[in-house]
Amino acid sequence: MTRAAQKDKSKAPSVTVVLVTYEAGPTLARCLAALKAQTFSDFELIVVDNASKDRAAQTAEAADPAIRLIENAENRGFAAAVNQGARAGRGRWLALINPDAYADPAWLERLLDAAQAHPDVHAFASRQLMAGDPGRLDGLGDVMAAPGFPFRGGYGRKDDGRSELGEVFSPCGGAMLIDRGLFLDLGGFDERLFCYCEDVDLGYRLRLAGERTLVVPDAVVRHEGSASTGGPRSDFAVFHGSRNRFWVFVKDTPPVLLWVTLPLHLATTAVLFARHATRGEFAAPWRGLKAGIAGLSIALEARREAQARRKVGSLAIARAMTWNPLDLFLRRVVIRPLTRPPPPTP
Repeated sequence: MTRAAQKDKSKAPSVTVVLVTYEAGPTLARCLAALKAQTFSDFELIVVDNASKDRAAQTAEAADPAIRLIENAENRGFAAAVNQGARAGRGRWLALINPDAYADPAWLERLLDAAQAHPDVHAFASRQLMAGDPGRLDGLGDVMAAPGFPFRGGYGRKDDGRSELGEVFSPCGGAMLIDRGLFLDLGGFDERLFCYCEDVDLGYRLRLAGERTLVVPDAVVRHEGSASTGGPRSDFAVFHGSRNRFWVFVKDTPPVLLWVTLPLHLATTAVLFARHATRGEFAAPWRGLKAGIAGLSIALEARREAQARRKVGSLAIARAMTWNPLDLFLRRVVIRPLTRPPPPTP
Protein backbone atom coordinates (compact mmCIF):
# COMPACT_ATOMS: atom_id res chain seq x y z
CA MET A 1 0.00 0.00 0.00
CA THR A 2 1.34 3.44 -0.93
CA ARG A 3 1.54 6.26 1.57
CA ALA A 4 -1.23 7.93 -0.44
CA ALA A 5 -3.57 5.04 0.35
CA GLN A 6 -2.70 5.15 4.05
CA LYS A 7 -3.70 8.77 4.56
CA ASP A 8 -7.05 10.23 5.57
CA LYS A 9 -10.02 8.28 4.23
CA SER A 10 -12.74 10.69 5.39
CA LYS A 11 -15.19 12.58 3.15
CA ALA A 12 -14.02 12.84 -0.46
CA PRO A 13 -12.80 16.30 -1.49
CA SER A 14 -14.18 18.19 -4.47
CA VAL A 15 -10.83 18.27 -6.24
CA THR A 16 -7.78 16.05 -6.46
CA VAL A 17 -4.69 18.10 -7.28
CA VAL A 18 -1.90 15.98 -8.77
CA LEU A 19 1.62 17.33 -8.91
CA VAL A 20 4.41 15.28 -10.51
CA THR A 21 7.96 15.91 -9.35
CA TYR A 22 11.32 15.03 -10.83
CA GLU A 23 14.30 16.93 -9.43
CA ALA A 24 11.92 19.81 -8.74
CA GLY A 25 13.70 21.15 -5.68
CA PRO A 26 14.39 24.70 -6.90
CA THR A 27 10.71 25.45 -7.61
CA LEU A 28 8.63 22.98 -5.59
CA ALA A 29 8.45 24.97 -2.35
CA ARG A 30 7.07 28.04 -4.15
CA CYS A 31 4.55 25.90 -6.04
CA LEU A 32 3.32 24.26 -2.83
CA ALA A 33 3.11 27.59 -1.02
CA ALA A 34 0.86 28.92 -3.80
CA LEU A 35 -1.41 25.88 -3.50
CA LYS A 36 -1.54 26.33 0.27
CA ALA A 37 -2.77 29.91 -0.29
CA GLN A 38 -5.73 28.94 -2.54
CA THR A 39 -9.05 30.61 -1.72
CA PHE A 40 -10.76 27.29 -2.55
CA SER A 41 -9.59 24.76 0.02
CA ASP A 42 -11.71 21.63 -0.56
CA PHE A 43 -8.97 19.74 -2.35
CA GLU A 44 -6.49 16.96 -1.67
CA LEU A 45 -2.91 17.19 -2.87
CA ILE A 46 -1.17 14.13 -4.26
CA VAL A 47 2.51 14.44 -5.12
CA VAL A 48 3.94 11.69 -7.34
CA ASP A 49 7.73 11.65 -7.29
CA ASN A 50 9.59 9.98 -10.15
CA ALA A 51 12.65 8.77 -8.24
CA SER A 52 14.15 12.21 -7.68
CA LYS A 53 17.53 12.31 -5.99
CA ASP A 54 16.96 15.75 -4.46
CA ARG A 55 14.29 14.37 -2.06
CA ALA A 56 12.41 17.66 -2.27
CA ALA A 57 9.06 15.83 -2.36
CA GLN A 58 9.92 13.83 0.76
CA THR A 59 10.97 16.99 2.56
CA ALA A 60 7.70 18.66 1.57
CA GLU A 61 5.64 15.73 2.83
CA ALA A 62 7.44 15.73 6.16
CA ALA A 63 6.66 19.42 6.55
CA ASP A 64 3.00 19.14 5.53
CA PRO A 65 1.02 16.04 6.57
CA ALA A 66 -1.78 17.04 4.17
CA ILE A 67 0.42 15.99 1.23
CA ARG A 68 -0.14 12.43 0.01
CA LEU A 69 3.10 11.20 -1.50
CA ILE A 70 3.52 8.39 -4.03
CA GLU A 71 7.16 7.46 -4.51
CA ASN A 72 8.26 5.67 -7.67
CA ALA A 73 11.40 3.57 -7.74
CA GLU A 74 12.19 4.83 -11.25
CA ASN A 75 11.29 7.74 -13.48
CA ARG A 76 8.03 6.56 -15.02
CA GLY A 77 7.44 9.79 -16.93
CA PHE A 78 4.88 12.53 -16.51
CA ALA A 79 2.05 10.62 -18.17
CA ALA A 80 2.28 7.51 -16.00
CA ALA A 81 2.79 9.51 -12.81
CA VAL A 82 -0.32 11.64 -13.42
CA ASN A 83 -2.31 8.47 -14.04
CA GLN A 84 -1.10 7.08 -10.71
CA GLY A 85 -2.23 10.20 -8.91
CA ALA A 86 -5.59 10.28 -10.70
CA ARG A 87 -6.31 6.66 -9.74
CA ALA A 88 -5.32 7.30 -6.12
CA GLY A 89 -7.46 10.43 -5.90
CA ARG A 90 -10.99 10.77 -4.60
CA GLY A 91 -12.07 14.14 -5.98
CA ARG A 92 -14.88 14.80 -8.42
CA TRP A 93 -12.43 16.95 -10.37
CA LEU A 94 -8.78 16.42 -11.24
CA ALA A 95 -6.49 19.46 -11.30
CA LEU A 96 -2.97 19.26 -12.68
CA ILE A 97 -0.21 21.75 -12.07
CA ASN A 98 3.51 21.57 -12.78
CA PRO A 99 5.98 21.95 -9.89
CA ASP A 100 7.44 25.00 -11.64
CA ALA A 101 4.04 26.72 -11.93
CA TYR A 102 2.82 29.14 -9.29
CA ALA A 103 -0.94 29.51 -9.02
CA ASP A 104 -2.62 32.77 -8.15
CA PRO A 105 -4.69 32.42 -4.94
CA ALA A 106 -8.00 32.24 -6.87
CA TRP A 107 -6.76 29.75 -9.51
CA LEU A 108 -8.79 26.76 -8.37
CA GLU A 109 -11.78 28.88 -7.42
CA ARG A 110 -11.95 30.42 -10.91
CA LEU A 111 -11.70 27.02 -12.61
CA LEU A 112 -14.49 25.59 -10.46
CA ASP A 113 -16.66 28.67 -11.01
CA ALA A 114 -16.37 28.02 -14.75
CA ALA A 115 -17.19 24.34 -14.27
CA GLN A 116 -20.31 25.24 -12.30
CA ALA A 117 -21.39 27.83 -14.87
CA HIS A 118 -20.86 25.39 -17.78
CA PRO A 119 -21.98 21.95 -16.57
CA ASP A 120 -21.81 20.49 -20.09
CA VAL A 121 -18.05 21.23 -20.30
CA HIS A 122 -15.68 18.84 -18.54
CA ALA A 123 -12.19 20.21 -19.28
CA PHE A 124 -10.74 23.65 -18.52
CA ALA A 125 -7.48 25.42 -19.35
CA SER A 126 -5.74 28.24 -17.49
CA ARG A 127 -4.01 31.49 -18.35
CA GLN A 128 -0.31 30.71 -18.09
CA LEU A 129 2.10 33.62 -17.78
CA MET A 130 5.88 33.46 -17.93
CA ALA A 131 7.18 33.48 -14.37
CA GLY A 132 10.20 35.53 -15.36
CA ASP A 133 8.18 38.00 -17.43
CA PRO A 134 4.52 38.00 -16.30
CA GLY A 135 3.62 40.47 -19.04
CA ARG A 136 4.07 37.67 -21.57
CA LEU A 137 1.99 34.58 -22.10
CA ASP A 138 3.26 31.08 -21.52
CA GLY A 139 -0.02 29.90 -23.03
CA LEU A 140 -3.74 30.60 -23.16
CA GLY A 141 -5.06 27.19 -24.10
CA ASP A 142 -3.52 24.78 -26.60
CA VAL A 143 -4.09 25.19 -30.33
CA MET A 144 -4.01 22.52 -33.04
CA ALA A 145 -2.88 23.76 -36.43
CA ALA A 146 -4.23 22.01 -39.51
CA PRO A 147 -0.88 20.32 -40.34
CA GLY A 148 -1.18 18.41 -37.06
CA PHE A 149 1.16 20.72 -35.15
CA PRO A 150 0.03 21.70 -31.64
CA PHE A 151 1.25 24.78 -29.77
CA ARG A 152 0.42 26.79 -26.68
CA GLY A 153 -1.63 29.75 -27.81
CA GLY A 154 0.22 33.02 -27.43
CA TYR A 155 3.45 31.47 -26.17
CA GLY A 156 6.02 34.25 -25.74
CA ARG A 157 3.64 36.95 -26.95
CA LYS A 158 2.63 40.00 -24.96
CA ASP A 159 -0.39 39.31 -22.76
CA ASP A 160 -3.23 41.43 -24.10
CA GLY A 161 -5.33 40.92 -20.96
CA ARG A 162 -8.27 39.29 -22.72
CA SER A 163 -10.80 38.08 -20.18
CA GLU A 164 -13.59 36.35 -22.07
CA LEU A 165 -14.06 32.62 -21.64
CA GLY A 166 -13.92 30.64 -24.85
CA GLU A 167 -13.24 27.34 -26.51
CA VAL A 168 -9.71 26.11 -27.24
CA PHE A 169 -8.60 22.88 -28.86
CA SER A 170 -7.19 21.34 -25.68
CA PRO A 171 -5.91 22.15 -22.18
CA CYS A 172 -2.23 22.38 -21.29
CA GLY A 173 -1.28 19.74 -18.72
CA GLY A 174 0.80 22.28 -16.81
CA ALA A 175 -2.33 23.88 -15.28
CA MET A 176 -5.71 22.35 -16.04
CA LEU A 177 -8.93 20.97 -14.58
CA ILE A 178 -10.82 17.92 -15.88
CA ASP A 179 -13.59 15.64 -14.74
CA ARG A 180 -11.61 12.87 -13.03
CA GLY A 181 -14.06 10.14 -14.00
CA LEU A 182 -13.89 11.22 -17.65
CA PHE A 183 -10.09 11.33 -17.49
CA LEU A 184 -9.98 7.76 -16.20
CA ASP A 185 -12.65 6.57 -18.63
CA LEU A 186 -10.52 7.85 -21.53
CA GLY A 187 -7.58 5.89 -20.16
CA GLY A 188 -5.82 8.94 -18.74
CA PHE A 189 -2.62 10.09 -20.39
CA ASP A 190 -1.04 7.76 -22.92
CA GLU A 191 1.96 6.39 -21.02
CA ARG A 192 3.69 5.42 -24.27
CA LEU A 193 4.39 9.13 -24.77
CA PHE A 194 6.30 9.37 -21.46
CA CYS A 195 6.21 13.17 -21.45
CA TYR A 196 5.48 16.03 -23.88
CA CYS A 197 2.33 16.08 -26.06
CA GLU A 198 0.52 13.74 -23.67
CA ASP A 199 -1.83 16.62 -22.84
CA VAL A 200 -2.41 17.36 -26.52
CA ASP A 201 -3.21 13.69 -27.10
CA LEU A 202 -5.69 13.74 -24.21
CA GLY A 203 -7.30 16.91 -25.53
CA TYR A 204 -7.52 15.37 -29.00
CA ARG A 205 -9.23 12.28 -27.57
CA LEU A 206 -11.63 14.55 -25.71
CA ARG A 207 -12.46 16.14 -29.06
CA LEU A 208 -12.93 12.73 -30.68
CA ALA A 209 -15.35 11.88 -27.86
CA GLY A 210 -17.39 15.02 -28.61
CA GLU A 211 -16.06 16.93 -25.58
CA ARG A 212 -14.84 20.52 -25.55
CA THR A 213 -12.28 22.51 -23.57
CA LEU A 214 -12.96 25.94 -22.12
CA VAL A 215 -10.14 28.35 -21.32
CA VAL A 216 -10.65 30.39 -18.14
CA PRO A 217 -8.50 33.53 -18.54
CA ASP A 218 -8.84 34.64 -14.92
CA ALA A 219 -7.50 31.29 -13.63
CA VAL A 220 -3.85 32.37 -13.64
CA VAL A 221 -0.55 30.58 -13.05
CA ARG A 222 2.99 31.78 -13.58
CA HIS A 223 5.13 29.11 -15.22
CA GLU A 224 8.90 28.71 -15.38
CA GLY A 225 8.74 26.11 -18.18
CA SER A 226 10.55 22.74 -18.42
CA ALA A 227 12.47 23.42 -15.21
CA SER A 228 13.03 19.70 -14.60
CA THR A 229 14.07 18.82 -18.15
CA GLY A 230 16.64 21.49 -18.97
CA GLY A 231 14.37 24.00 -20.69
CA PRO A 232 11.93 23.90 -23.63
CA ARG A 233 14.74 23.61 -26.20
CA SER A 234 16.84 21.01 -24.38
CA ASP A 235 17.71 17.84 -26.29
CA PHE A 236 15.37 15.88 -24.02
CA ALA A 237 12.42 18.18 -24.66
CA VAL A 238 13.02 18.50 -28.41
CA PHE A 239 13.51 14.73 -28.88
CA HIS A 240 10.30 13.79 -27.07
CA GLY A 241 8.36 16.66 -28.61
CA SER A 242 9.39 15.65 -32.14
CA ARG A 243 8.66 11.96 -31.64
CA ASN A 244 5.40 12.44 -29.80
CA ARG A 245 4.03 15.08 -32.17
CA PHE A 246 4.33 12.56 -35.01
CA TRP A 247 2.73 9.80 -32.95
CA VAL A 248 -0.19 12.03 -31.91
CA PHE A 249 -0.78 13.03 -35.54
CA VAL A 250 -0.90 9.38 -36.61
CA LYS A 251 -2.89 8.26 -33.61
CA ASP A 252 -5.64 10.83 -33.34
CA THR A 253 -6.33 12.38 -36.73
CA PRO A 254 -9.62 11.00 -38.13
CA PRO A 255 -9.33 9.06 -41.43
CA VAL A 256 -10.44 11.67 -43.97
CA LEU A 257 -8.62 14.48 -42.21
CA LEU A 258 -5.47 12.37 -41.96
CA TRP A 259 -5.10 12.10 -45.74
CA VAL A 260 -6.09 15.74 -46.31
CA THR A 261 -3.51 17.06 -43.86
CA LEU A 262 -0.65 14.59 -44.42
CA PRO A 263 1.00 16.74 -47.14
CA LEU A 264 0.68 19.77 -44.83
CA HIS A 265 2.24 17.80 -41.99
CA LEU A 266 5.21 16.75 -44.09
CA ALA A 267 5.76 20.26 -45.47
CA THR A 268 5.54 21.86 -42.04
CA THR A 269 7.94 19.28 -40.64
CA ALA A 270 10.46 20.22 -43.35
CA VAL A 271 10.10 23.93 -42.52
CA LEU A 272 10.53 23.24 -38.81
CA PHE A 273 13.64 21.15 -39.41
CA ALA A 274 15.11 23.97 -41.50
CA ARG A 275 14.58 26.32 -38.55
CA HIS A 276 16.22 23.80 -36.21
CA ALA A 277 19.20 23.61 -38.56
CA THR A 278 19.68 27.39 -38.53
CA ARG A 279 19.84 27.22 -34.73
CA GLY A 280 22.35 24.39 -34.73
CA GLU A 281 19.94 22.01 -33.00
CA PHE A 282 19.23 19.52 -35.78
CA ALA A 283 20.38 16.33 -34.01
CA ALA A 284 17.70 16.07 -31.31
CA PRO A 285 14.65 16.63 -33.55
CA TRP A 286 16.10 14.28 -36.16
CA ARG A 287 16.54 11.57 -33.53
CA GLY A 288 12.99 12.23 -32.36
CA LEU A 289 11.52 11.93 -35.84
CA LYS A 290 13.50 8.76 -36.56
CA ALA A 291 12.27 7.29 -33.26
CA GLY A 292 8.72 8.23 -34.21
CA ILE A 293 8.99 6.50 -37.58
CA ALA A 294 10.73 3.47 -36.05
CA GLY A 295 7.88 3.24 -33.54
CA LEU A 296 5.15 3.61 -36.15
CA SER A 297 3.67 0.28 -35.06
CA ILE A 298 3.17 1.79 -31.58
CA ALA A 299 1.37 4.78 -33.07
CA LEU A 300 -0.81 2.57 -35.26
CA GLU A 301 -1.77 0.39 -32.31
CA ALA A 302 -2.69 3.53 -30.40
CA ARG A 303 -4.62 4.75 -33.45
CA ARG A 304 -6.81 1.64 -33.49
CA GLU A 305 -7.64 2.26 -29.84
CA ALA A 306 -8.40 5.97 -30.27
CA GLN A 307 -10.42 5.71 -33.47
CA ALA A 308 -12.51 2.83 -32.12
CA ARG A 309 -13.87 5.21 -29.47
CA ARG A 310 -14.39 8.14 -31.85
CA LYS A 311 -17.84 9.75 -31.72
CA VAL A 312 -17.35 12.63 -34.16
CA GLY A 313 -16.08 12.86 -37.73
CA SER A 314 -13.31 14.73 -39.49
CA LEU A 315 -15.39 17.86 -40.03
CA ALA A 316 -15.92 18.44 -36.32
CA ILE A 317 -12.20 18.12 -35.66
CA ALA A 318 -11.29 20.32 -38.64
CA ARG A 319 -13.55 23.07 -37.31
CA ALA A 320 -11.73 22.98 -33.96
CA MET A 321 -8.35 23.50 -35.63
CA THR A 322 -6.82 26.63 -37.03
CA TRP A 323 -6.20 26.67 -40.79
CA ASN A 324 -4.33 29.97 -40.80
CA PRO A 325 -0.58 29.21 -41.09
CA LEU A 326 0.26 32.51 -39.43
CA ASP A 327 -1.41 31.32 -36.23
CA LEU A 328 1.13 28.48 -36.06
CA PHE A 329 4.25 30.37 -37.05
CA LEU A 330 3.41 33.38 -34.85
CA ARG A 331 1.94 31.21 -32.07
CA ARG A 332 -1.15 33.35 -31.88
CA VAL A 333 -3.94 32.81 -29.38
CA VAL A 334 -6.92 31.01 -30.94
CA ILE A 335 -10.07 31.15 -28.82
CA ARG A 336 -13.54 30.63 -30.25
CA PRO A 337 -16.98 31.31 -28.79
CA LEU A 338 -18.28 28.33 -26.85
CA THR A 339 -20.30 26.11 -29.15
CA ARG A 340 -22.76 23.30 -28.67
CA PRO A 341 -21.30 19.79 -28.58
CA PRO A 342 -20.82 18.40 -32.11
CA PRO A 343 -23.32 15.72 -33.20
CA PRO A 344 -22.06 12.14 -33.15
CA THR A 345 -20.65 10.81 -36.40
CA PRO A 346 -23.01 8.57 -38.35
